[in-house]
Amino acid sequence: MYAVIRAGGKQYRVTPGDVIRVETVKDIDGNVAFGDVLAVSASEGQISKPGADAHVAGQVVKQGRGAKILVFRYKRKKQYKKLSGHRQNFTAVRITEIAFDGQKFTAPELPKKEAKVKKAKTEDSPKAEAKAVTKKAAAKKPAAKKAAPKKKK
Repeated sequence: MYAVIRAGGKQYRVTPGDVIRVETVKDIDGNVAFGDVLAVSASEGQISKPGADAHVAGQVVKQGRGAKILVFRYKRKKQYKKLSGHRQNFTAVRITEIAFDGQKFTAPELPKKEAKVKKAKTEDSPKAEAKAVTKKAAAKKPAAKKAAPKKKK
C-alpha cells in the first residue's frame, strides 16, 4: 500500500512507516494531515486517483535545517567574487496512516526508548586507584637532557 502526496510543491511516494523530509510544516500537537493525495495503490499493479475520501496522516519526528549550500558567483578579469550560503528548513514526518475507500493502513507503533541510567563514579574502586597511580607517574617526568658541549677548533 502506498500513496503519492503533494507537500510544499513537491510530490512524495509514501508508505505507512516512512520518514520523509518536507518543507517546514506548521503542526498541531505534533500531527500533520496531508489532504492533497494524488494517487493511491491499494494492491500491486492497481493505481487509482482518489477523490476527497483519501487522506494521509503523519507525526512530526524532528524539525531542523539541512546542510549548507554555498553559492559562488565569479566573473573573470572583472575582480568580481561573491560568496553566499543557504540552509533550507525542513520537517521530518513519519507517515502513520493512509486511509482510502473505507480501508485504513497504519504503521506499526515504535517502541518507547527508555532513558539510560548513568552509574555514579566511586573513588574506592580498584580501577580508580590504578588510574590515580598512573596519573601521578605521568606527572613525574624525567629531567631534560643537557646539551653536549661545543667543540673547540
